[in-house]
Amino acid sequence: MSRYDLTDFEWRVIEPLLPNKPRGVPRVDDRRVLNGIFWVLRSGAPWRDLPERYGPRTTCYNRFVRWRKAGVWDWLMDAITVAHDGDIQMVDSTSVRVHQQAATAKRGGRITVSVAPGASLPGTTSSPPTSSP
Repeated sequence: MSRYDLTDFEWRVIEPLLPNKPRGVPRVDDRRVLNGIFWVLRSGAPWRDLPERYGPRTTCYNRFVRWRKAGVWDWLMDAITVAHDGDIQMVDSTSVRVHQQAATAKRGGRITVSVAPGASLPGTTSSPPTSSP
């Protein structure tokens, strides 16, 4: 069992909720495919680096996309949260990089506000300030 694989408890909660299409070609092992999807999501690796033990990467990717469009992931996450009595926390640790031009911007530059002639800025009056004696 890999560190990113589903536990037996999580699998028992999830298994009855999985879509089941009895006609056509039988699907490959759902648990193996889910473990592959979770490996990619938790490790941050690209799909092409998915280890062979999880099966073809196209199977994992296609199922991930198909289930995202169908809303299956929402059902699964809700079920896991309920199964843990709300004692589970999910954190999104996505990082957002600054655009390369913003990262090299000059420090201490002036900010120019562009306003139409005669218009006032929000929160200001249009009359000129009066000087006090």
